[in-house]
Amino acid sequence: MRKLSMEELGRADIDAFKAQPKTPLVLILDNVRSALNVGSAFRTADAFALQKVFLCGITARPPHREILKTALGATESMEWEYAEDTAAAVRRLREDGYRVLAIEQVEGSTSLAEFRWTDQVPVALVFGNEVQGVDEATLAEVDGALEVPQFGTKHSLNISVCVGVVVWELFRQWKYGKDFLNLET
Repeated sequence: MRKLSMEELGRADIDAFKAQPKTPLVLILDNVRSALNVGSAFRTADAFALQKVFLCGITARPPHREILKTALGATESMEWEYAEDTAAAVRRLREDGYRVLAIEQVEGSTSLAEFRWTDQVPVALVFGNEVQGVDEATLAEVDGALEVPQFGTKHSLNISVCVGVVVWELFRQWKYGKDFLNLET
């Protein structure tokens, strides 16, 4: 076994990445305190060719040393936007036809294990503050909530890990799901 070279991996350069079709998925970071977590979200968004990242409230914005440290250049490839008010960003995305889902432990949430992305509607995912989670005003604006099943003693995952888990599952359903969006897979 040997590691593959960058050439063998066939990664797109930034211009080619920006021109390629995107996964109909947007990340919304709601008052995320750690710039390292923000950078990690950018890197995950790039890995799965997501449409956009919204940075809301107190969430750090590029260029920021800690974001750049974990993003490894993904701030250059990913489209992003700052919105002071997360709830307003959610309303805007809903008006643009997105189904907006909070990633939160709330009454009536849907387990990620049971969620099926079967409609043809693009999705926006709201990830909240590391301590407080998704803001109550934002929760009032979303279409629903997904919860990652957990079986340990801690009440939540680190946001960077959570972004990776949730984005992979939705990407997997979109990319490899039977006839999703009537696209060839």
